[in-house]
Amino acid sequence: MVTGTVAALLSVCAPPSPAAARGALSLAPWSSLFGDVRPRSHPRRAALPDAVPLPRPRPAQAPVIAPEPPAAARQVPVPIDKPTDKPAEQAAAPVSPPPSACRLALTDEIAIAPSIPDIHGPGGCGGEDLVQLEAVVLPDKHRVTVKPAAILRCAMASEIAAWVRADIAPLSTGLGSVISTLDNFDSFECRGRNRVVGAQLSEHGRANALDVRAFGLANGQSISLTDRMVPREVRETVLHSVCARFTTVLGPGSDGYHEDHIHLDLMERHNNYKICQWNVWDPLPQIAPMLPAERPAEAPPREEAARSEAAKPDDVKSDSPVPAPQPTKKRR
Repeated sequence: MVTGTVAALLSVCAPPSPAAARGALSLAPWSSLFGDVRPRSHPRRAALPDAVPLPRPRPAQAPVIAPEPPAAARQVPVPIDKPTDKPAEQAAAPVSPPPSACRLALTDEIAIAPSIPDIHGPGGCGGEDLVQLEAVVLPDKHRVTVKPAAILRCAMASEIAAWVRADIAPLSTGLGSVISTLDNFDSFECRGRNRVVGAQLSEHGRANALDVRAFGLANGQSISLTDRMVPREVRETVLHSVCARFTTVLGPGSDGYHEDHIHLDLMERHNNYKICQWNVWDPLPQIAPMLPAERPAEAPPREEAARSEAAKPDDVKSDSPVPAPQPTKKRR
């Protein structure tokens, strides 16, 4: 009897099995004593619907999504440069080289010579490190204008500026004025020597030469370097100065092509060989005038001169003919 009672109590405390939930007949007598001992359903379980809803079927027109590749196969995105305002030509332009030592030394305190682009012409014509020599600045800040402006290599322009500052400026001061202009007869020109067709490329074609015809003074005087009437001392001073600075000097008497100007260049030769050919001619002799000399003021009037000439004896008249000697007759 006791054993049956304990078993009944243990069955009530233990969770009901599925078979007891469907209707265990052994507990029916005790239900009246202990009340309804059937397990109550969980509130969450009661809220669940009878069937789990499935997702709607995929539509036929849905895009196909490729499966994502593994992390090892992913490519790092390349950053795209932001568009710039500069055109494609400027963006692709090569970077200009740094300025040369000559360009850094040729400052505005020495010469007004802005840089210009390199020139590459046919047959090696042109050059690099070019400037446009517009004026030479003297130590006292006075400017000597180059007329017209000369296109030269920087080294040639620098030597021209040094020549004007150190040699020509003191020379013009000795003439009673200040140099104001430099007559540029020719600078850069893509041509052969002496403009001969087929000749070797001139130093003018390399922007390495300058033809000088004269220099002007502030008082309006022009000093032509090939004018025989210019004092010989002045022309010889210029001759010595240019032959000491430049490797080629050609003037009157050199080759017949430089009779009215002086050619200067910095051509490089073997063993630093130089050419200086410039004959400083003496003034031409004065030619006797073609017209007769003027009648002197102290000469007597022409009428009186005629009467005095008529009053002279026949034997002393200067214009009377001398009688011819008569032949003598022989006596028989």
